This record gives sequence, C-alpha cells and structure tokens, in this order.
Amino acid sequence: MKRLSEMRPKEEGVIAEISKEIPLSLKRRILDMGLVRGTSVKVVRNAPLGDPVEFEALGYNLSLRKNEAKFLFVEVEE
Repeated sequence: MKRLSEMRPKEEGVIAEISKEIPLSLKRRILDMGLVRGTSVKVVRNAPLGDPVEFEALGYNLSLRKNEAKFLFVEVEE
C-alpha cells in the first residue's frame, strides 16, 4: 500500500484508506469527487514541476496537489 502522492504515471490501484489526519474541508472535497474506498485510480501524469498530479477515476480526470493526495492510501495493482 502506498500514498496516492507517491504513485508514478501509468500506475493503477484502488483506494484502500483515507487518513484520519485529513482536514475536514479537504475530506469533504475528496468525498464529493467520488474518491471513496474501493474507487479505482490511475495516475495519468505529473505536472512538469511534479505538482499537481493528474489521475483518472470514475471515468474522468482529476488533479490534486501532492500535499492533498498524501492523505489517500492506495493498494497498487501490479
């Protein structure tokens, strides 16, 4: 299991856990995007300077900053 912020482009996985240390406003935003346990995610690309990270989930592309993505833990599919 690794943090979503640590994943590399083309890696895929399933959200396994949301950190309990996540700020409430960010948690609400992430849940509103549909990023709940069991959601499949695939990293599409990193920005040229490494932040934000673009990934695909639920049929659309999202971007999160690494300091936001670090609260999501993903089971990586090999």
